[in-house]
Amino acid sequence: MISSVLIANRGEIARRIIRTARELGVRTIAVYSEADADAPFVMEADSAILIGAAPARESYLVPEKILAAARQMGAEAIHPGYGFLSENADFAQAVLDAGLVWIGPPPSAIRAMGLKDAAKKLMIAAGVPTTPGYLGDDQSVERLGKEADAIGYPVLIKAVAGGGGKGMRKVLAAADFAEALASCQREAAASFGDQRVLLEKYVTRPRHIEVQVFGDSHGNVVHLFERDCSLQRRHQKVIEEAPAPGMDEATRQAVCAAAVKAAKAVNYVGAGTVEFIADASEGLRADRIWFMEMNTRLQVEHPVTEMVTGQDLVEWQLRVASGEPLPLEQDEIELDGWAMEARLYAENPVTGFLPSTGKLKHFRLPEGDVRVDSAVEEGGEVTPFYDPMIAKLIAHGVDREDAAHRLAEACGLVEVWPVKTNAAFLAKCASHPDFVEGLVDTGFIEARLDDLVERTFSDAPTLAAIGQRLEGFMDADQPKADPFVSAPSRLLGFRMNAPRAAMDLPMSIDGRKVPLRVALAGGRGDDWSWDITVEDGRALDDVDVLPGAHGDGPLRVFEGGDVQEFDFSYQGGGAHSAASDGAILSPMPGKIVSVAVEAGQSVVKGQTLLTLEAMKMEHALAAPFDGVVAELSATAGGQVSEGVVLARLEPAA
Repeated sequence: MISSVLIANRGEIARRIIRTARELGVRTIAVYSEADADAPFVMEADSAILIGAAPARESYLVPEKILAAARQMGAEAIHPGYGFLSENADFAQAVLDAGLVWIGPPPSAIRAMGLKDAAKKLMIAAGVPTTPGYLGDDQSVERLGKEADAIGYPVLIKAVAGGGGKGMRKVLAAADFAEALASCQREAAASFGDQRVLLEKYVTRPRHIEVQVFGDSHGNVVHLFERDCSLQRRHQKVIEEAPAPGMDEATRQAVCAAAVKAAKAVNYVGAGTVEFIADASEGLRADRIWFMEMNTRLQVEHPVTEMVTGQDLVEWQLRVASGEPLPLEQDEIELDGWAMEARLYAENPVTGFLPSTGKLKHFRLPEGDVRVDSAVEEGGEVTPFYDPMIAKLIAHGVDREDAAHRLAEACGLVEVWPVKTNAAFLAKCASHPDFVEGLVDTGFIEARLDDLVERTFSDAPTLAAIGQRLEGFMDADQPKADPFVSAPSRLLGFRMNAPRAAMDLPMSIDGRKVPLRVALAGGRGDDWSWDITVEDGRALDDVDVLPGAHGDGPLRVFEGGDVQEFDFSYQGGGAHSAASDGAILSPMPGKIVSVAVEAGQSVVKGQTLLTLEAMKMEHALAAPFDGVVAELSATAGGQVSEGVVLARLEPAA
């Protein structure tokens, strides 16, 4: 067994590797950037070494720094995790040339599968079915446009060196092709240093099916069954599961056999995932499932395979890299139950899923029978330098319905503040009747987006906040200190043996002023009853304090993965009014890659005003209402800080 391993990665996957390595007695070495100096993975490794500044291109993406750290720390092997340099064949070769063990496939296999066009040609030669498309070398706009017309819309533009949903655009009509191509090429160049693309026919009801494969240096290759990753947004996976719903045994055998064939075609060693696209218009059928690409690394969603097979895939990686044969033969690998994984991102669904950064002043993840693989801890910070995934929640059940219920419940228990997360969105996805029934495809979220991102709360958070303020307001026969410090009628109306009276109190919910009237209905001692009316005349009963209410001053109440902030000293104004007054603010530090409007131009609600590049992705900022661009301070190529006013709109006359 390998004695020591340097982990050329960060965050959740670094912690994941450390956990298994420790169980096997393997010494772990973490590398970290200046932004990650206090990160949990750095603290948990046996030793750690600084390799550069916060931007990944100055630290985690610099092979020379990784290799120098390995030599300095006496590492025997390098584990690349996923992302960063994990699929860089030149880096893999450099590791081997340095006399170190590379915990991954041979560089030749990475090269063979690393470029989507070359990989598809290889799979065609190996007899693996592939999707119709264009794989040519002519990358001119004219040629690509003609090929898209020949394929027929909708088409999918994909970066040749892409992955993780980056450098990918769906185009519905020829008129949109040139703009989508330019955006795709920019993102591909920024993420992979290669702007070449390929074209594929866009399947109208696609399912994303992938197969976990594993090879060893003794010529053995097995599969660990399939996963379904169809629940996606902008081609990025949201919830993954194993096995795939609606997959019969004959189709499973055909798809898994094709995956093994693909791995053997490149003499694969280690963990890999063969990805397929399925036309699910008539259910899952072997003749309607085509090879898309192979990820020559461990996948983000590998835990669902671990949960249904009972195997530790990181342990398999370490053993195979140590020269051992695969731990199990094909007929020894069995499916057990159902597993689902949700990716918890620091992002705000209400603002179009823009990433959210900052200190994690309050951070609680569910405990119990759900597995949690997290990147951060309370008190840590989400920075703009890396991918915004902060944790993965993995649930295992006896069947699919059970797993979905457990996952939805776990997502609903997430408490994060002030950083925004997609926890409530995940809970709604996992509990949606159509999802539970298995009616999933890659368009599932887009078709139901408004319902899935809508903020919905019961009366419980409001009751909790009010109850927190009213608790102890009365003691015996005398009122205590007034918790409503800004109340206009301090304590008026709360007199013993007096006629029933009411009190209008200032309250805001998430910065929005909300009328609140509290009336003392009666009682003595600790047994007081209240009549409360909020906003639209709703009468609230059963005032109580929920465990989700935290802190002094403004109260934060968590429910269903979301949070509401209640303030009983409302003053009005503030950042919450930005959208209504037309200010377009930078949601995070980043670079302006394009400006689509000019000062004085009329725009309509939803129209893209400018595009910001941050956290390795492009984010379009849109007009919140119909209006005119009154001010425009953003310029293409400029760097901006969070909260900076980029433009200001005035409502249309």
